[in-house]
Amino acid sequence: MPEIPATMRALVKESPAPGLSFVEVPVPAIGPNDVLVRVRSTGICGTDLHIASWDDWAQRTIRTPLVIGHEFSGVIAALGPAVEGLEVGQLVSGEGHVVCGQCRNCRAGRRHLCVRTQGIGVQLPGAFADYVAIPASNVWVHRHPVDVDVAAIFDPFGNAVHTALQFPCLGEDVLVSGAGPIGIMAAMVARHAGARFVVVTDLSDERLALASRLGATRTVNVSSATVADAQRDLGMTEGFDVGLEMSGSPAALRDMIANMTHGGRIAMLGIPSGETTLDLSALVFGMITLKGIYGREMYETWYAMSVLLQSGLDISGIITDRFDAADHEEAFAAARSGHGGKVILHWS
Repeated sequence: MPEIPATMRALVKESPAPGLSFVEVPVPAIGPNDVLVRVRSTGICGTDLHIASWDDWAQRTIRTPLVIGHEFSGVIAALGPAVEGLEVGQLVSGEGHVVCGQCRNCRAGRRHLCVRTQGIGVQLPGAFADYVAIPASNVWVHRHPVDVDVAAIFDPFGNAVHTALQFPCLGEDVLVSGAGPIGIMAAMVARHAGARFVVVTDLSDERLALASRLGATRTVNVSSATVADAQRDLGMTEGFDVGLEMSGSPAALRDMIANMTHGGRIAMLGIPSGETTLDLSALVFGMITLKGIYGREMYETWYAMSVLLQSGLDISGIITDRFDAADHEEAFAAARSGHGGKVILHWS
């Protein structure tokens, strides 16, 4: 490994206002249980767009200055003196949620339910930089060959896997609302896990076309067609067995509930921007399960991600745009446009 410099390039939210700065900052120091990662690729997330635009959520959540970003891959550059089982030079990704280790859920092994979770690139210094420091317990080593750009999107891929595998998909009909990158990856996981039909809905023809290319059985632009149309065309008579709500749209959730079979199960990852009105009697009389999903299970979801790739699932097609880190403005514009899939920033 090359010698670690004193400073590095980073994408920083310097002040409480719209915009980001590409500046030199000190390379982060590491504690005894930390790992320093030389970042190679990073993925732009919706969270990063919120921070860049400085919307209401960002104003409530972010303390400046802050290096942002939490989707990344890279190689281990240095280890804290207490770290065991890791080696300099290993290709890694990182779990973006840092947990307390002391609350009831953490002590019971349910770390994804930690009540004091902090986010890399949100509450803690992030990965849109040449180097990032994270706890050794948050490191995921890629022990089998994987493209560095694919490794960089293990965080959102994990959201998709956590949601899609919440209920068995083998032989089932699956409805996915929202053809963003996570929604499309969830559809790919459901197909790989043995679903019969996977129908994806959205308002964007471009994203629905991407979903079709990556394996969706049928796509529906709900501005001009209905889910009921898709059911009829596919010869379905009793509704969908599994629903994956990835859009955060109240209308999409209501439409999903209306198209579920009795006893259907819905995993909900999408976050509504405000209060949502539902006809709860439809859930009761349809005996429908609605379960909220957040993040990834530590580290069962990460294991499942690696195994899915080893068993032949190829998610590389979800990456549609790549930029050098210095061209971050163009990269953020591409991500904000909503026309493609994942956008990658290359750091080295």
